[in-house]
Amino acid sequence: MGGAGFLLTVNFLIAQCFCVFFLAVSARSRNRIAARWFAACFATASLSAPFELLVAYVPPPKLWAILAFASVLGGMLMLRIGLGHLYGVKASRPLLAAIFIGSILIDLAVYDTPRSSLWHALPYQTPFAVALGMSAWAAWRAGMQSVVDRALVVLLTVTSAHFIVKAFAAVLVGSGTTASDYLTSQFALFSQSMTAVLIVCVGLMLLCVLVLEIVADEKVNAEMDALTGLLNRRGFDNRFQALMAKRGVHSLILCDLDHFKAVNDTYGHSGGDAALRAFGEMLAAAAPKDALVARIGGEEFALFLSHTGRDAAMLFAQALRATRALSPVPGLPPHLRITASFGVAELGERELPRFAMRRADDALYAAKSAGRDCVREAEPPSVVLEIVRTSN
Repeated sequence: MGGAGFLLTVNFLIAQCFCVFFLAVSARSRNRIAARWFAACFATASLSAPFELLVAYVPPPKLWAILAFASVLGGMLMLRIGLGHLYGVKASRPLLAAIFIGSILIDLAVYDTPRSSLWHALPYQTPFAVALGMSAWAAWRAGMQSVVDRALVVLLTVTSAHFIVKAFAAVLVGSGTTASDYLTSQFALFSQSMTAVLIVCVGLMLLCVLVLEIVADEKVNAEMDALTGLLNRRGFDNRFQALMAKRGVHSLILCDLDHFKAVNDTYGHSGGDAALRAFGEMLAAAAPKDALVARIGGEEFALFLSHTGRDAAMLFAQALRATRALSPVPGLPPHLRITASFGVAELGERELPRFAMRRADDALYAAKSAGRDCVREAEPPSVVLEIVRTSN
């Protein structure tokens, strides 16, 4: 079979593996359509390997040579469609079809010309360069948001340019007189070696883009409360400390639905879930854009208000309390009113997050003890620190 035939087999197996990888990734990726197009791209382009082998051993060679050309070009155009779905830069299907058909007609026209001539090599390789150049342009036009995206643009550009280089290499090194001579030429070893490297590089880069998106999505999902759509305790804690470190005056509000157990006991968990969702929606709608809103426990919620002092935070909490007390809960009896209690703490400079949470929680407990449906202000940080020192 020779070295070129061996490399063709290796390339075929590599491409099939990437096809399987992309299909597996598509099950978890939000860009599953793009991942499936990438799988189709590698599956289709890999067919060129058996077609190239058939050129050398099974007549008529012209049929297999044209099919090998068509499979590679078709796979590359599928890559452009997949990148369009990935980056939101849709491809013109009629244009891609015209390029595909026109390129096959060109390949048929130059088929009988000497393969080591520029008249054959350049028209043969240029459609591949154009197809990958379109993919590089699509990725670049999307804005190149990350290092991986920029690396993909560079890789696709280099891969596109290398096909033009291959055209001149075919002339200098020699690619045989006919299609059947290709596998025994020195050019075949060079061409298939470069193809193997680029298949791996492009495939790994595309997988990297998709896997990083999956990881980012999983991280977001792990920090979100499924019921209310707010941050959960992990998401809140991961952001709370960084926000506290910013210059300026900030405030923390802890709030808790009153008599929530009675709601669950009377109206079931569906009624309790309705109350939680309604409260979460109210908090999210009322909070400023730069606020941090989270459900940190069963019926307990937290709001971090950047650049907001004690007086403004107290007024905001009072407004939330009144809104909750006057508003019905969708899904529960119209006459039912579910109230909430609030604890407000203005954060001290360089205060530890756990002390800030403790002060706000003590204020919330004071609101509960005062009869609920009210707002209480936390003790200053110095008082809490003194209590901690005394208890230790």
